[in-house]
Amino acid sequence: MEPKYVSAEMRDYIVSMGAETVNWCMQCGLCTNLCPWRLVPGETSEKFNIRHMQRLGQMGMEGFEDETVLFACSTCGMCQTNCPRGVKIIDNVRGMRASIVGAGMAPANLRPILGSAHANGNPWSGPREKRTAWQEGLDVPAFGPDTEYFLFVCCHSCYDPRSTKAARSIVKLLQAAGVSFGVIGQEESCCGESMRKLGDEELFQKLAQSNIELFNNKGVKKIITTSPHCLWTFTNEYPELGGEWEVIHYTELLNRLVEEGKLSLNAAQGKKVAFHDPCYLGRHSGIYDAPRALLEKAAQDGTVELSRNREASLCCAGGGGRIWAEVPMGERFGELRVTDALEQGAQVLATACPYCMNMLIDACNSLDKQEELEVVELSEILAASL
Repeated sequence: MEPKYVSAEMRDYIVSMGAETVNWCMQCGLCTNLCPWRLVPGETSEKFNIRHMQRLGQMGMEGFEDETVLFACSTCGMCQTNCPRGVKIIDNVRGMRASIVGAGMAPANLRPILGSAHANGNPWSGPREKRTAWQEGLDVPAFGPDTEYFLFVCCHSCYDPRSTKAARSIVKLLQAAGVSFGVIGQEESCCGESMRKLGDEELFQKLAQSNIELFNNKGVKKIITTSPHCLWTFTNEYPELGGEWEVIHYTELLNRLVEEGKLSLNAAQGKKVAFHDPCYLGRHSGIYDAPRALLEKAAQDGTVELSRNREASLCCAGGGGRIWAEVPMGERFGELRVTDALEQGAQVLATACPYCMNMLIDACNSLDKQEELEVVELSEILAASL
């Protein structure tokens, strides 16, 4: 057996990069048992052990920098919310990644993503002047001094052809409810949540400061987000940088408008629907009831719950930068969700996150189940129910 070398200097460097609680870990292994990677076969499942990764960080030992290990975590939060010591496991993973990415050693497949975010303000290689292309044919108001809400549309929904349907649906719903809202447009940049989770702290700071300066100069006080990832970072990471606003996910706002009688929905969806809880809407932000209440109003034939739901929901595997990972068929978390939905008798699988929708559609296609199960964004069902 080869000797293993402990490096206090490396450990301290990892801690300084954000892994402040890595030494709290007592190596109980609960995190590894709860990790969704235990549910699928394959090389990543065999190599990635979140408990062992924490231990390597504690000791400053080699091994955690292996790309298959370091970038496997989807930051779903299942381990962190159940940790008996309250270890901030996701921050520790981010710190370990930052120690490598910050040194200029980002994995080759992620360099174009990070490069695009640096150059274009988004990770999808979309030019800034095309950021508002999703608005074509819609009368989307510009945010002004008298506008109540700023609608921040996730980069994914600005540039991905399938995801733009969600952004357009949300606009129609807000207009139907008479909400005072507007967008800023080409000057907006990615919220940076995934960039920070990937370990590019410098890039996150650049994007965040750009947005904070822009939003504050425009007089933004309230923000509606289309993505739970934007919701989370605006709520939890921007305030310490000077970005303090009232932030709400579109499902929460729409549900409140329905309760107040300002938005009417008819049960137009004639198929049985299951709802997939996005990690960043559910476990990370505690929002479970609003999307279900809305879905109940729109689903004519009712809804069914997946076997793993709410706090126990299974990750789609798109968080933590995993949306850009190439995963072989048979090893995708989303495939388990599609199979579960079909077993529960669902004909439609709805979610409220652009990353989840992307991952679940890919999983449905890889299983060749697109004729049996339709994957949609919740906003699309609601817009069809106006």
